[in-house]
Amino acid sequence: MVNSKRIVLGITGGIAAFKAASVASQLSQRGANVRVIMTDSATKFITPLTLQILSHNHVAVDTFDEQNPEVVSHIDLADHADLFIIAPATANIIGKLAHGLADEILSTTLIATRAPIVLAPAMNVHMYQNPVVQENMAILKKRGVYFIDPDEGQLACGYVGQGRMAEPERIVEWAETFFARQRRLAGKKVLITAGPTLEPIDPVRYISNYSSGKMGFALAQAAREAGAEVILVSGPVSLDTPGGIKRIDVIRTKDMKEAVLKYLPSVDVIIKAAAVSDYRPGEVLDHKMKKSKEEISLRLVKTEDIASLVGRQKKPHQLFMGFAAETDHVEEYACDKLKRKGMDYIVANNVSLPGSGFGSDTNIVTVFDRDGKVFSLPQMNKLDVARKLMTLVGDWFSNDC
Repeated sequence: MVNSKRIVLGITGGIAAFKAASVASQLSQRGANVRVIMTDSATKFITPLTLQILSHNHVAVDTFDEQNPEVVSHIDLADHADLFIIAPATANIIGKLAHGLADEILSTTLIATRAPIVLAPAMNVHMYQNPVVQENMAILKKRGVYFIDPDEGQLACGYVGQGRMAEPERIVEWAETFFARQRRLAGKKVLITAGPTLEPIDPVRYISNYSSGKMGFALAQAAREAGAEVILVSGPVSLDTPGGIKRIDVIRTKDMKEAVLKYLPSVDVIIKAAAVSDYRPGEVLDHKMKKSKEEISLRLVKTEDIASLVGRQKKPHQLFMGFAAETDHVEEYACDKLKRKGMDYIVANNVSLPGSGFGSDTNIVTVFDRDGKVFSLPQMNKLDVARKLMTLVGDWFSNDC
């Protein structure tokens, strides 16, 4: 999958720099065009000549060492990369990238590129666990930067713990998987709903639910990574839109229904991850309701069932995936919902479990189709869950063909 891909390998100053030679070698042997950038500190651990021989390309070390007068080296590298791999990624380069610092060739090139970036951290366990480093990594993850988590074990400094750079084989495998995933949904159009809907009571109050939209936004990012054109219909959430995605903001259930039905005929995949309000107030006041009584009664009426509408109107070539957030009898309720609403897959989770509820960065899910359970996933980051689900979507189209 990396054959003919332009991969920039950034090497920073850590003892794990010697492993980068194997990363460069394995990628080159698989047909990748590997261009290496080394920081000055990296050259203290391994020589540019070693990487030049293994990559068959000039190794960039100095921002001002321009080999080709027709281009600016770091801009040329930034523009033409299909993927940036930083291995090892020290605390220093993580901090620079998180805060937009560019004071040598690697950080300058990273600021200029639009290519996907993956970091393989390597450092002392206490450095890795430092709140500042963790915060910087969290900032980068929110921006869509990938991480290959370090291994646990004996570190060069003598400590034992997490901080040892992932083995070269794992880094190369990650790159292979990344490019494979990029192709899965190329040419497909995916419609995803996310977040809650709000149903007003009066101009200052509403009824809703605890949905944060994180799962739906993760799905949108994963679908985009897989090469799909993505339309994200979202209720009110405090989340940044992943790059390259068309976002449509809605508030009420009826607004979400109208947006979904508008785009439904033109898409290949519908993923309904939004937590839509099942009921709305029967009457919406045009003025603020005053607190004058000890008790009040609120009459609620059902909202329209968007999932059922989709299930009835979707075409055979369209894949329909839904979500079921339950607190008990999860499999029973999820499978019943799948059949009643005409879904192809349903992703069920018990929101009462720690790490699986609304607002969490992780999820624990089981996927069902019309024949029963497809697979279960342990507690995972929601983006990782989303990527697994996109693989399933890609498989559905492959098998359908």
